[in-house]
Amino acid sequence: MKKTDKYESIVELARRRGFFWQSYEIYGGLSGFIDLGPFGVGLKRKIENKWRRFFKNKVEMVEIGTPIITPFDVFEASGHIENFNDPMIECSSCKRKYRADHILNDYEIPETESLSLEEIEQEVKKNKIKCSECDGELSKPINFQTMFQTTIGPYSESVGYGRPETAQGMFINFKRINETMRGKFPIAIMQIGPALRNEISPRQGPIRLREFTLMEFEFFFDPENQHCPKLNDVEKEQVNILHEKIKLKNKDNSDQLTIKTALDKGIILNEWLAYFMALSQRFVLELGIPLDKQRFNEKLSNERAHYSSQTFDHEVLLERWGWVEVAGHALRSNYDLSKHMEKTGVDLSFFMQHEKPIIQKKKIVKPVKDVLSSKFGKIDKIIQLLQNVDAENIEKGFKEKGEYKIGDYLIHPDDIKIDSKEIKETGRRFIPNVAEPSFGLERLVYATLEYAYSKNEDRVVLKIPKDITPIQAIILPLVSKDKLPDIANKIYGRLTEEGFDVIYDEVGSIGRRYARADEIGIPIAITIDYQTIEDGTVTLRDRDSWEQKRVKIEEVQTSLKF
Repeated sequence: MKKTDKYESIVELARRRGFFWQSYEIYGGLSGFIDLGPFGVGLKRKIENKWRRFFKNKVEMVEIGTPIITPFDVFEASGHIENFNDPMIECSSCKRKYRADHILNDYEIPETESLSLEEIEQEVKKNKIKCSECDGELSKPINFQTMFQTTIGPYSESVGYGRPETAQGMFINFKRINETMRGKFPIAIMQIGPALRNEISPRQGPIRLREFTLMEFEFFFDPENQHCPKLNDVEKEQVNILHEKIKLKNKDNSDQLTIKTALDKGIILNEWLAYFMALSQRFVLELGIPLDKQRFNEKLSNERAHYSSQTFDHEVLLERWGWVEVAGHALRSNYDLSKHMEKTGVDLSFFMQHEKPIIQKKKIVKPVKDVLSSKFGKIDKIIQLLQNVDAENIEKGFKEKGEYKIGDYLIHPDDIKIDSKEIKETGRRFIPNVAEPSFGLERLVYATLEYAYSKNEDRVVLKIPKDITPIQAIILPLVSKDKLPDIANKIYGRLTEEGFDVIYDEVGSIGRRYARADEIGIPIAITIDYQTIEDGTVTLRDRDSWEQKRVKIEEVQTSLKF
């Protein structure tokens, strides 16, 4: 008889007890989508609120909300149109489509994300990989655009995409937030919300979804002052890092290093990135996932996203799926802000005031308007773009390529003049660099459930950390007569009015009701019995130890403040 693994046990429990199940279930289900039941919504909300408090207490941060649908121009500027795709391979017989690197993973071929289409094709032939459904031959792999495409309004040329990340909304709003926050710096912009990725063949239940929730923030800092003053708080923190030097030796054993050592050795390139990695580890630990089941896996240069100069995946070990990413930590340099500046001509730089004015020579760009007009016609947009570009970057482009691309225009040496003049600088203008922590909320929900899942005397007990459990207490009258339900309902009403998450249950034997509460992960069961009528006390039963104690009704609230 096949042994049920923990994943199957959790999925069955989640479906039966109202945490999650496959979407559109009565229509046969749709892979890549899940519905959250009452307790799944509660757990997700508690983790989200905990994450928000956890990081907002550490750094200066504001939260915004931006649309899910994003115009084509935004993703063209950010590089997503060109780069946001996955390798797809198709069975020539049954026409089933697969994500090619995942097929190679099934054959334990390492580092598949870094392989080119040609290398994937070679591995398929070398390992004689066939279709898992019909044993048919597999086609040549191609790149598949993984952003959901739509049209905005009735015009087919107005193309939009479902955002695959929340980040671009934060970059586009940097100027507005900078003005709103009156120039506070460094600063983080936070966003929590849905993202969409048109996965080729999602096969991992709640781990790989086509619609999911991201918790992200972009931390904007001065590229000339990358020191993190909060580093002392975390520099002795031990982290498990599977870094580039190990991976290039084809090893899979992570180094255990302190944050300070990882920085000193150049394994982590930036203090702010290191600081957020340490906080990320602490946060995931508070969800019940031990330190030895966490690691940071560095992306190789050919695995990183197009915008990243260094990326670490924060992974946790899951029983069925192995090491799974629950968060990503990326250095995005000034890539995104620069690209949006080039595309729009809007100044997304930051002005930092000097303590005293500085006199210095500076190169400036002067457009040759007659030449530009003859080439491009209307030149207002070009002039606006030229006002926000560094003259030295233009000179470098001329020297290397004989031209410089700004927005949609190619500028040549006879189109402009570059002069020098002495200016008094009252401050310094720069495009901020960015460190980005990004967390997948549904993956954290599942990982929390897996590490909470336990058994006591063959009964399932979901030991969710008490501060994030969806329900804080269950109210149980011993029997549904003799005024016990009346007292129980009064306690229930008082606790809900005071903001506690509690439920009421009087159906079935007290033993069965305890078992249901344990499977939902409710930390405290409050039992109202005949002694309650006599002396005004109730029984509190602890979920984890099953120990019971009696307390006065008016003391119940204190017992629920975890």
